[in-house]
Amino acid sequence: MPPLRPETTDRAPEPVAFGRAFLYWLQLGFISFGGPAGQIAMMHEELVERRRWISEARFLHALNYCMVLPGPEAQQLATYIGWLMHRTAGGIVAGALFVLPSLVILIALSWIYMAYGHVPAIAAVLYGIKPAVTAIVLHAAWRIGSRALKNAPLWAIAAAAFVAIFALRLPFPLIVLGAGMLGALGGRWAPDKFRTGGHAAAAAHRAGPALIDDDTPPPPHARHTWERVARVLLVCVGLWALVLGALVLAAGWDGTPAQLAWFFTKAALLTFGGAYAVLPYVYQGAVDHYHWLSAPQMIDGLALGETTPGPLIMVVAFVGFVGGWTQALFGPEALALAGIAGALVVTFFTFLPSFFFILLGGPFIESTHGNLKFTAPLAAITAAVVGVIVNLAVFFAWHVLWPEGPAGRFDAISLAIGVVAGLALFARKVGVIPVVLGAGAAGWALHQLLGVGVGAG
Repeated sequence: MPPLRPETTDRAPEPVAFGRAFLYWLQLGFISFGGPAGQIAMMHEELVERRRWISEARFLHALNYCMVLPGPEAQQLATYIGWLMHRTAGGIVAGALFVLPSLVILIALSWIYMAYGHVPAIAAVLYGIKPAVTAIVLHAAWRIGSRALKNAPLWAIAAAAFVAIFALRLPFPLIVLGAGMLGALGGRWAPDKFRTGGHAAAAAHRAGPALIDDDTPPPPHARHTWERVARVLLVCVGLWALVLGALVLAAGWDGTPAQLAWFFTKAALLTFGGAYAVLPYVYQGAVDHYHWLSAPQMIDGLALGETTPGPLIMVVAFVGFVGGWTQALFGPEALALAGIAGALVVTFFTFLPSFFFILLGGPFIESTHGNLKFTAPLAAITAAVVGVIVNLAVFFAWHVLWPEGPAGRFDAISLAIGVVAGLALFARKVGVIPVVLGAGAAGWALHQLLGVGVGAG
């Protein structure tokens, strides 16, 4: 569906039918590449400037709320706008369609990976992609750090977070909690050091009157009432408990389905700062504790997640797929079905909290169009996230450059691919998808010419 031309700017657009909004959210789910920044910019251009469904101020107010929540902010922003326009059904449709295309694509790629990942040609492609993923994670740390680390206290928090997770092996939730407490104290003692920047510069001009304009009162369904709070709590918590209870009855509390559900519920509540921030926690649990997948498979999953639309946190669906497959939930003859079940369980429990936060907190946010509080803890958590992501890059580099362990051979070819990928990202500003595709092509070509790459994954 091609983008609409801007409507006349002297009056607000006509009310948007649910079906028309449905088509837009479906389209967005298939084209939402570029990570949260690109996805938010895409929604801003289409919803604020072209279609004028929502004004600049209301868009940014919703975005600021989503930024302080755990979870994927772009998906939550889509849920918020869909809810504001078309009640709960609109929010569920907008949020679900932001995720579903990516889930379907990722399940298909995960099946190909598990069924054919050891075929020499595919193994060679993955061999080339692994060092590129290391460069991508390092670039993510730089990108977040260049915005977040504005002064010495924030740099110190980032360094302390790196030491805590790399040297002391402290769990990620404890690091987030500690950073938040430091931010709360810092916001009281040195507020100028812990003030986060807003998003007010997202657009250079006002497109014209919007359907939901600056002074448009919240619709009846967006007004805060305690009855509504109780209803949302009952439905969301009840749905979570019902599905988790069904998984426990089916395979026991110690079974893989229930453990996937419980672990990714906790992960969903810790996703401050984006998917890269929570990946070390996912690694600690999925690789080290539960052994659902190996470290090289985790790197491959991140590469697959980078090449699909939707939020990067969708990489957890790959973890669920591989976990279901390796645990053979339904026996050795139904591995693909087990993988699909694992991916669906993980996706449900990862994204349910996002819908809960929007449907519960949206009416309160609509009742106060001022600056949100608690930005100082968020600034400190974001700083800690930078250190955690650097640790993730070190972890990936270790497994890529010494694939046989610290006493094994050093892989100079992987280093060369990683350096080229890093130069493309840092110096040439090349996008993530071209870098991943180029690295995969390089791995395949090197296999054809030199025979490298087979068995490296």
